[in-house]
Amino acid sequence: MPVSIYKTNITSKVKIKKVKPLLDALLHNEKWNFDLDDCDKILRIDSSKNVNNSIVAALHNAGFKCEELF
Repeated sequence: MPVSIYKTNITSKVKIKKVKPLLDALLHNEKWNFDLDDCDKILRIDSSKNVNNSIVAALHNAGFKCEELF
């Protein structure tokens, strides 16, 4: 499965809980996680689907910054 990497401004577990329903709805049973210790507050997604545009749009609509890195 390819891994997609995104730079975000999600800085806390509280914010992750806010976007969890969005990510779960878009990704269904695919794996995703945040690295809050990284300076870019990385979101990693293991997905067999190409959901890059959907992820960026969904997080932007929720009020967060999201930029695909890889």
